[in-house]
Amino acid sequence: MRGLTAVRGATTVDLAGALWRTLPWRALAAAGALGLLVAGAPLATGAEPAPWQTLLLLRGAALIGALGLAFLLDDPARHLTVPVPTPRLVRQMLRVALVAPLAVLWWTAALLLTPSASRPPAGGVTLEAVAVGALALAAAALAVRLTDEARPGPYVAAVLLLTAVLVPLLAPEDWALFVQASDPRWSVGHDRWAVLAAAVALVGAVCGPEPLGRKAGR
Repeated sequence: MRGLTAVRGATTVDLAGALWRTLPWRALAAAGALGLLVAGAPLATGAEPAPWQTLLLLRGAALIGALGLAFLLDDPARHLTVPVPTPRLVRQMLRVALVAPLAVLWWTAALLLTPSASRPPAGGVTLEAVAVGALALAAAALAVRLTDEARPGPYVAAVLLLTAVLVPLLAPEDWALFVQASDPRWSVGHDRWAVLAAAVALVGAVCGPEPLGRKAGR
């Protein structure tokens, strides 16, 4: 048993190393840099934004970061890795696990770059960022599941951007998803953000496994 565990551990390390080299670093780095520029704009210009402006900047930074995550599941070699023993869901989860610590550090930096006097509650806005990031990953997993595209990231990013434009316009007002921190509905709205984050994470997990019919066909 110990030998089998050691072999599995070594295999996981080797797989993690291979996945690390194939991550879309250019897209992630570009999104990360642009997101920090947006969040740090008041610091760079010496401006003193109002609370609603700071919240808008952080929401914009979260969206930009999610656009980078839309490319995370791009795998140019996906058609060659279908028959490997490691399930696709595990490979996708490893990709997310490799990037997660960097995403946490990036978001912490984005929060700290905003003026503390007008910064919204960190917990609430972080929950929004998590939900948007989970939505991007779920959309990417769905695209991988339903199509044969090796790099669906650009299409996923376009859909995510369109969704970000339409949802604030079409979402019911009583959902209070995009209220200001001073609004009494802030807490209730973020309960819905939590439900949204859990729902899209579940969708992403369901879309992870390789369809048996498609695998057999290949």
